[in-house]
Amino acid sequence: GAALGVAFIEGDKLHPPENVARMASGEPLTDQLREGWLNAIGERIAESVGSGQGVIAACSALKRSYRDRLSSFCPEIVFLYLEIDPATARQRVGSRKGHFMPASLVDSQFAILEPPVAEERALTLDATRPVGELVAGAVRLIRRS
Repeated sequence: GAALGVAFIEGDKLHPPENVARMASGEPLTDQLREGWLNAIGERIAESVGSGQGVIAACSALKRSYRDRLSSFCPEIVFLYLEIDPATARQRVGSRKGHFMPASLVDSQFAILEPPVAEERALTLDATRPVGELVAGAVRLIRRS
């Protein structure tokens, strides 16, 4: 958010306690369990946009239906798809300190992943690149869109 001077929403912080407990115990979330979480993110996005502030939300909008739900709150939303391979994702998740999601859930996320298609408003970045490069690339793409 700081690189663009906009608000930042960390989607993981909006999970209800029961979702966090499920994931912490190694149980993947169902579409139904994700609904309220996606609504909470969508509402925060809509509030920011409605008050005239730009916003970036970080969340795993893994399926087209999830992105469609978020778009229903803000039709002009642009998605930034951080493309990564399962092995690198497992390594990164496993090295996070103090996060509730175990690396064992990475495969379940890839199992349901539906990468954005052409008609979606989505930009793709190679998530194996260093964070600084990703931020710079994201800023360029967002400013262009």
